[in-house]
Amino acid sequence: MGMRIGIDVGGTFTDFVLIRAGEDPAIFKTLSTPADPSIAVIEGLREMAAAQHPPKTLEEFAAGIETIVHGTTVTTNATLTRGGARCGLITTEGVRDCLEMRRGIRERQYDNRYTNVEPLVPRRLRIGVRGRLDRHGREIEPLDLAQVREAIAVLRREGVEAVSICFMNSFANPAHERAAAELVRREMPDAYLTVSAELLPSIRFYERLSTTALNSYVGPKLNLYLDQLVGRLRSAGFRGLLLVMQSNGGVISPELAREKAVLTLLSGPAGGPAAGLSYARVHGRDQCITTDMGGTSFEASLAVGGALLKNDGEIARLKIAAPMLDIHTIGAGGGSIGWLDRGGLLRMGPQSAGADPGPACYGKGGRLPTTTDANVVLGYLDPEFFAGGRMRLDVGAARAAIEEHIGAPMGLSVEQAAAGMYRVACNNMAQAIREVTIKRGYDPREFPLVAAGGAGPIHACLIARELEIPLQIVPREASVLCAFGMLMSDLKHDFVRTFVSRLCGLDWAGLAAIVDGMIEEGAGRLEAERIEPARRHFEVKLDCRYVKQYHEVSHAVPLEAIRRADAAAIARGFHAEHERLYGYSLEEEGTPIEIINVRVQALGRVGAAASKEEPFDGASAEHARKGERRIYSPEDGKFRTGAIYDGSRLRCGNRIAGPALIEQETMSVFVSASHDCVVDRRASFVLYPKGREDLVSGVKA
Repeated sequence: MGMRIGIDVGGTFTDFVLIRAGEDPAIFKTLSTPADPSIAVIEGLREMAAAQHPPKTLEEFAAGIETIVHGTTVTTNATLTRGGARCGLITTEGVRDCLEMRRGIRERQYDNRYTNVEPLVPRRLRIGVRGRLDRHGREIEPLDLAQVREAIAVLRREGVEAVSICFMNSFANPAHERAAAELVRREMPDAYLTVSAELLPSIRFYERLSTTALNSYVGPKLNLYLDQLVGRLRSAGFRGLLLVMQSNGGVISPELAREKAVLTLLSGPAGGPAAGLSYARVHGRDQCITTDMGGTSFEASLAVGGALLKNDGEIARLKIAAPMLDIHTIGAGGGSIGWLDRGGLLRMGPQSAGADPGPACYGKGGRLPTTTDANVVLGYLDPEFFAGGRMRLDVGAARAAIEEHIGAPMGLSVEQAAAGMYRVACNNMAQAIREVTIKRGYDPREFPLVAAGGAGPIHACLIARELEIPLQIVPREASVLCAFGMLMSDLKHDFVRTFVSRLCGLDWAGLAAIVDGMIEEGAGRLEAERIEPARRHFEVKLDCRYVKQYHEVSHAVPLEAIRRADAAAIARGFHAEHERLYGYSLEEEGTPIEIINVRVQALGRVGAAASKEEPFDGASAEHARKGERRIYSPEDGKFRTGAIYDGSRLRCGNRIAGPALIEQETMSVFVSASHDCVVDRRASFVLYPKGREDLVSGVKA
């Protein structure tokens, strides 16, 4: 087997994982290049080539790469920074303001200063045309093609780069949208075009409209980036398979990503949950909380038997109705800036120093205090060993920034201010974990915490104490966990069709025909991606609700239940999921169940790299001890002397008593005074409260 490489382009760092048969994963990191992220990708590959034995040129190295799985934040950042394309919208006459009215619900009804998010398409570029379909797809009024041509002329004069077409009830009959799209393609051939019935043929006009507009908004940005990336890779000699990570935890071809750019809005962190779960399973756990703290953001997600999906969500308060992993993201990375609000309270983030100029301690011109600066002052980072010694940190600059902006205004010493910054950052991250656990009906105390990211394991002990999480797992590859997880990801394609019917009077033949049609479409895509039938798998879900409810509950349904018209099996699954989510069901009352949408996910199994396990080496970790230094102890608010260990030399069974630090080239692990650590058979660092060795089960084979 040739080389497989996972690449995660973040706001501060670009992460690389190289997997080759019979060898341990190789980890690399480079600073991101926000102006053109593909530059950092090529620089990382160049560094990887130089690190081979013997060293290779970029071209020699690239020629041996079999697969690159790539996650990107291009579409995410374009949305967050409002840096997308200039867009126009052609829609049904009379509803052009739906993009601004949304659902008509005031999010903060008692805040008279609160305003809705600004639409991605300005009002003058939202143009309504005559033509109407009813909810069954029957034509009430023919589409006025002359008005469509007039709308196109206006958009062309306005210099629009991307066009969205979204008509009322087009999910039931796409004929009007297809006719309008044909005219746009003919008269604006260079414009990026999104047709709602092709992107999201499902009920609920606002959600479909918002998703369609967002796809057009980020599509040109992603196209430009993929052009740059593919061009640079080709020039470097890469001739293998390039796959793009999507928000649902699967991968797709670059060609499909270009058409459905909105599917990549969580591309970067989407590899984390699957990777986290693989490490939790070493300890007999089929569920876990996975966190990833990078330089700019912090992501939290939950996995129960597999990564949890949701069928809609928001980014920057913009609605997306597309399947995505349930990942909660906040601005709490190593570069998050500390500041004081009007009331004099300490805040951390969401503003970030990013890669340029970066934290003050980077010595690249940054003057504002960040989480990384606080970690340097508290002793969690070795200034001489950051990035394996390739980058020396300026402790004086970190102390000066903290004193000027936090310590002096609050009347605190530099150490006290740094400790406050550390605690606030940890509290922010603990709250993000509550969003994906407690608010979803799960108790975080029942899940192990897989802490990842270059900065994440420094904060994990305090987060775990806050949430009473007993077990922490820090993989050896934690600093690049998402990139590692990308190499475990299958090809995934999601399909949805609206099918409104009560379960008690269901047209089973019609339902089966819809499911079979989506399976056939999914099989066609997997065929084009050279996935043989034995590696294809299809999962069916139904969006159901009790009659007169507004929101649906999506739950998995065995394909056999549809084949044999088993209404009882579908009802049992719905009642159980409704009770899990909301604490009750109406099964005993006999309330009718209504189906709204049918979903099919087509999976192409790509085969994850086999995990290597280590033999038991013994309890002593003295062979890996590097020395000791003063470390801040959050339990008692004092500096204490802690041992420092070389993480690359620790082996299965080695035990470490806190307080201590485990250092690797790309991350540091803080074992607080109330915790101990043992290395498991996957070489992960497992942290647990002192005296609770019984929690650890993945040490001896």
